[in-house]
Amino acid sequence: MPTPAARLGVDIGGTFTDVVLEIGEDRHSTKVLTTYAAPENAIVDGMHKVCAKAGVTPAVITQIIHGTTLATNALIERRGAKTALITTKGFRDVIEMRTESRFEQYDLNLTLPEPLLPRNRRYVVNERMDATGTALIPLDRAEIEQLADELAEAEYESIAVGLLHSYVNDAHERLIAKVLAEKLPGVMVSLSCEVSPQMREYERFNTTIANAYIKPLMKSYLGRLKSRLADEGAACPVFLMHSGGGIMSLESAADFPVRLVESGPAGGAIFAADIAANHGLSKVLSFDMGGTTAKICLIKDQTPKTARVFEVARTYRFKKGSGMPISIPVIDMVEIGAGGGSLAHVDGMNQIRVGPESAGSEPGPACYGRGGENPAVTDADLILGKLDPNNFAGGSIPLHPDNSAKALDTVIGNTLNMDAMEAAFGLAEVVDENMANATRVHAVENGEDLSEYTMIAFGGAAPLHAARLCEKLGVARCLVPQGAGVGSAIGFLRAPFSFEANRSVFMRLNAFDPAQVKTLFAEMSEEATGFVRSCDADAEILRDHKIYMRYAGQGWEIPISLTAEQAAAPDAATFLRHFEADYEALFGRAVEGMEVEITVWSVNAYTAQTATTPLNELGALNKVDATTTRPLFDPARAATVEAAALARADLPAGHMAHGPALITEDETTVVVPSSRDVCTHSDGTLDVHLKETAQ
Repeated sequence: MPTPAARLGVDIGGTFTDVVLEIGEDRHSTKVLTTYAAPENAIVDGMHKVCAKAGVTPAVITQIIHGTTLATNALIERRGAKTALITTKGFRDVIEMRTESRFEQYDLNLTLPEPLLPRNRRYVVNERMDATGTALIPLDRAEIEQLADELAEAEYESIAVGLLHSYVNDAHERLIAKVLAEKLPGVMVSLSCEVSPQMREYERFNTTIANAYIKPLMKSYLGRLKSRLADEGAACPVFLMHSGGGIMSLESAADFPVRLVESGPAGGAIFAADIAANHGLSKVLSFDMGGTTAKICLIKDQTPKTARVFEVARTYRFKKGSGMPISIPVIDMVEIGAGGGSLAHVDGMNQIRVGPESAGSEPGPACYGRGGENPAVTDADLILGKLDPNNFAGGSIPLHPDNSAKALDTVIGNTLNMDAMEAAFGLAEVVDENMANATRVHAVENGEDLSEYTMIAFGGAAPLHAARLCEKLGVARCLVPQGAGVGSAIGFLRAPFSFEANRSVFMRLNAFDPAQVKTLFAEMSEEATGFVRSCDADAEILRDHKIYMRYAGQGWEIPISLTAEQAAAPDAATFLRHFEADYEALFGRAVEGMEVEITVWSVNAYTAQTATTPLNELGALNKVDATTTRPLFDPARAATVEAAALARADLPAGHMAHGPALITEDETTVVVPSSRDVCTHSDGTLDVHLKETAQ
């Protein structure tokens, strides 16, 4: 019998680094504090811990899948390389002029995000392409060589190249790259025609600059990581989770690190989609709350919602338009609140506010006993009874309730005349209501009724807050899978190898060119398939085809899915029929007599996944009576209740317990309030549901 493959999933978060080792059906996991100065140290530490649990050495690991917030943090904290931009003469200030959108209409002191590059690091060349790719002003090689000398004197580490309409004709960008390679062989170069070959200069230039800005940092980190893992005995291939929900090779990630932004949360969405498939759920609300941030994602028919543009480094945390746009394929998630390490304060109007500042892992919340003095969400959870101070992170991190109480009193209680319990209640309710409110807005924007959805909660902090969030949102049911505390890392091991290729080619349906469309799809298919083949040379590869369409005069498009046959034999009437049907489903009606345009074309290539078998429904349930209880503050009752204290192993498949209850495991605790009961499915998933819906 062949030895089962050993695969390692690693998720670096703002507070914890989660490590999961799967060997066949067996899974071992751990959480270690993230080491900011050298993130690979936490990975190695976690790897040795899970290998010790499994009784193996790192040498048995055949594959490592890694996701990280390092790229995101580098952009937010402006810790990238010294970078220059080369662009078309007259377009030097595009990234500073932004768009006409004003995200906060009535704020007279509106703060716009500073561009990544100041004006003196943005250079121009005298060239011009028109929208069809025709060169109106040819590019002079001598001008590039002269500019290269200037860039060399300034000692830039990385250079972004973004020229007008290069997504249609990349000849001028390629020429610049060739000259820079000859004149500046040690400098990294990012071309917009490779990083984000799409229309809209502001988004395209920003994305290319972001890629160039973090490329030296990420390339260095990924190189160190691979070498360090090999030194520790894990000399196996290392792959990276990308923001679109798939896996890419380490080499591709080093060339296009901007695709790693949001890679960790993307793994969580894949994890939730896998659980949804196992349970036969068509409408799922993915809720991922870790130590630093929380995210939600709408998942329909076991497929996470996707987008082509998202924002990082928002100056107004929850305001769309206040951040830096990144134009790459991404799973569409919304940041809806704080994480366990987010710090609370009282504002000038004597209101409790939480975040965006976070205690992170250094020094961490006050209860960690590592020097933190301000109260974090974890401190409130501890005082409210949600956490066992002697069994946090499997007992590896002892918690200090006295420190939490002191921090809550000092920052909140003394100001608002509350005791520590009231301050903790207020802090937790602010966090939960912020998350509930943002979730409602996101659902309305997507035309969804949350009462039809099932929540899937994961991340170290989510099971602590999920049931209260369900109470606020009117969601009847919440699933907490096994390994929920390290859900994103497990999601990495469920994700396919994938790559999405995009092109911006403007085409109106009244000038539809089937031959051009066939060629376009063929080129994108070859590009996307090539990236996937670099990860897996033998697996079956599937492809999804999309086009982005709009009525003439509209500013944005809607995605239209095509079958492989429709992409191979493109037909304007078929495309129009799909567009009108999808447009009517989104907005209530189609518009008669208006011309329709296609702006973006897309092919996503990915490896086939193992088919899932939906679980059998639960029959009669056996009730489990707890032998011990713990005091738990129930916010819906605004009172402390005695909650059944159970280990997850005490509630096997086919058994149930009445709320209030606390279900503990190494990486998290599941809080079951008085309004809910909990039962366990055959796959070990906890099902927290309204008492009225109990089986």
